[in-house]
Amino acid sequence: MLFIGLTGSIATGKSTVSSILSSPPHSLPIIDADILARKVVEPGTSGYRAIVKYFGPDILVPVSESMPADGPDGKGRPLNRPALGRRVFGNSEERKRDREVLNNIVHPAVRREVYRSIFRSYVKGHWAVVLDVPLLFESGWDRLSGVVMVVAVRDPEVQMRRLRQRDRHLSKEDAQNRVLSQTDVRLKAKRCEARGKGKGVVIWNDGSKEELQANVDAALAEIRKGSPPWWNWLCLLVPPVGVAAGAWVYWQNIRANKRWKEMELDEKSKL
Repeated sequence: MLFIGLTGSIATGKSTVSSILSSPPHSLPIIDADILARKVVEPGTSGYRAIVKYFGPDILVPVSESMPADGPDGKGRPLNRPALGRRVFGNSEERKRDREVLNNIVHPAVRREVYRSIFRSYVKGHWAVVLDVPLLFESGWDRLSGVVMVVAVRDPEVQMRRLRQRDRHLSKEDAQNRVLSQTDVRLKAKRCEARGKGKGVVIWNDGSKEELQANVDAALAEIRKGSPPWWNWLCLLVPPVGVAAGAWVYWQNIRANKRWKEMELDEKSKL
């Protein structure tokens, strides 16, 4: 089974691409890290308790007539995501530190849920599964991905405009902080392309939804050529073959990441 690592940055269209991939004629199973990240911090979970312990009760939904102090079900009040976002988005050292703490709470729990979802897709015989992970490179999921797909925009202003149209409650400063808290999507695109033909696909999304649909369809047709049905059935019916193929992909991706780091160091040395 092929792992397609799908990533991008905020307001570049990753969710739209995920929707296209999960719909006919592609109908691929989507493992959405954002959905899992919400699941692992619901009231009553260990992740929820760790977040409240570190950040304090100010990042919870305020008490009101409809929201008792111990939450509607007695497990605690839900997280107030805008309040939590103000604590972790931005480039100050304090926000970077708080964001690292939050990631260290959420990421391990999400990772466990992802492995369970991958196993379920494998036993159902899917030829591919999409790992929809905003921090694909940062969290190391690219090492497991046979193909990485980055949804990007060339114009930063397009990204900012879409973000503020989508989340109208954000001020210009809040929107900029959210964009700056993530790796520049054009850098992600460059890293994706550096993986090589057939292993890294960039979906540019500066145009219309129709253009995006056509780009995704063309990209998946090429990916499908490199993962024929007979190979997927062989990996499913003969597990050692699947394990060996997965190990080979992992080793290749380790080498690709090493080359990328060397390229980064070489470019910095020229500045």
